[in-house]
Amino acid sequence: MTPATEPIVTLRGVSREYTGGVVALRDVDLDIRRGELVAIVGPSGSGKSTLLHLLGLLDNPTGGVYRLDGVDTMSLRERRRAVLRGERIGFVFQSFHLLEHRTVLENVALSMVYVGVPRRERLTRARIALERVGLAHRMEFAPTTLSGGERQRVAIARALVAEPSLLLADEPTGNLDSANAEAILDVFDELHQEGMTLAVITHDDHVSSRAQRQVRIVDGTLQW
Repeated sequence: MTPATEPIVTLRGVSREYTGGVVALRDVDLDIRRGELVAIVGPSGSGKSTLLHLLGLLDNPTGGVYRLDGVDTMSLRERRRAVLRGERIGFVFQSFHLLEHRTVLENVALSMVYVGVPRRERLTRARIALERVGLAHRMEFAPTTLSGGERQRVAIARALVAEPSLLLADEPTGNLDSANAEAILDVFDELHQEGMTLAVITHDDHVSSRAQRQVRIVDGTLQW
C-alpha cells in the first residue's frame, strides 16, 4: 500500500488481558481508513473503553500488532509513544476537562505547550481551531459561561489544534441534551467531510447511525 491508501489504524490479533486473567479484548482485527468516520458500539463492560485506550496509546496490548499511521507502535518506548500520541491523536471525552479560570482561547492553546509550539503560534492555531468549530465569537469567554454543547466544541477544537491523524471521541454526547448532542454530531459530520479520520465510542444507537460505518464489540470481541 502507498501512504495515501494505507489505513490510519491497523489492529491484528490485538488482545488485552489484565492481572487475574480478566480478558478485556480478544484477537481484535480492525482497520480504520483515512478519512473514515467509524462508530464503535457496544454495551457497558463490552471492551469499548479498553479499545479506546489502546487506540489512543494510553495502554499497551498484551498481544497482537497495532500500527498507527504506518508506525508499529508495539516496538516503541514509552517516551516515543507519548510523542506519537501528542502528534497524531486528538481526544474528545464525555467530560469536557476545561480549565475554568482560563479563557476558551487559552484552554485550546495550552494543549500545545508540552509539544514545544511557540506561544504566538499556539494562539494563532487555537483561533483557527475555534473558528473551525463555530466558536470564533466565544474565544475570550470563560468556559463556565458556555452551554454544554459549546464546551464540548471547545474540547473538540482543543483536540484538533495539533492537526492529528486520528480523532478519538469517547461518548462525546453523553453529558448533553438532545439539541446540543445533535449539534456536536453535526460538527463531526463537517470534520468527516473535510477528510478527518474519526472513531467514536458510543452505546447510543442514534450517535452510531450518523457514522459511515459501525463496528460492534461484545465481550471483548468484534462482531461484524
